[in-house]
Amino acid sequence: MNLAVDVGNSHIVVGLFEGRRLLAAERVATDRSATDFQAAVLLKSALKAHGAAPEDLRGGIISSVVPSLTPALAGAMELLAGIRPLVVGPGLKTGLDVVTDVPAAVGADRIVDAVAARALYGAPVVTVDMGTANTVSVVDGAGRFLGGIIMPGLRLSMEALTRTASLLPQVSLEPPARVIGRSTAESMKSGLILGAAATLDGILDRVERELGTPFPAVATGGLAPTVLPFCRRQLLHDPDLLLKGLVMLYNMNA
Repeated sequence: MNLAVDVGNSHIVVGLFEGRRLLAAERVATDRSATDFQAAVLLKSALKAHGAAPEDLRGGIISSVVPSLTPALAGAMELLAGIRPLVVGPGLKTGLDVVTDVPAAVGADRIVDAVAARALYGAPVVTVDMGTANTVSVVDGAGRFLGGIIMPGLRLSMEALTRTASLLPQVSLEPPARVIGRSTAESMKSGLILGAAATLDGILDRVERELGTPFPAVATGGLAPTVLPFCRRQLLHDPDLLLKGLVMLYNMNA
């Protein structure tokens, strides 16, 4: 059994896999101050929840957009099972030709999403990862990672509103009952959720015009289910896209 860990700004997702098969996944809040020991406790709890133990582990892989936590997670795997995990970054084989201006600066999560989407849905393909930031990544018909778009996510947008506008409250990210809100809270939900859906529709239309060919768009990330029902464009929803990509990269490199 192997371990796949995706470290995001808001959440850490831990996946257990055997060979090419993803067995289970757990999602916890990101603690940027976690030590190796604390991270080991987290991983051990995730294993225990699915009837597994540290001695069952043979390997692991980490994708992280929180550099300060990467050593803690790697150290945790060494503490628990004596394994040195692969870390997604320069030097790891991906099979992608990254043609951005600075390939090494592309977020690990975007590369992993693109690897999985190209393998599962073909190319060209576009991924939409909705979390702290909403990232749109484009792979062309030749399998090249061209780049994409980075936008504020739903919670980040709400925090910016409530932090800079004194009279605007925090609201739950529930679907609005109507477009035209009849209260401040309802108006904010409409602006946040419908605004995100409309932005995504518009961005994907523009990407299609620039790319010059239609493509499947694959959405993932914790906030995707909140926005996708309001998109006019059809998007495929694959909540485990990133973990599937980590499994593929582990098998490609281990």
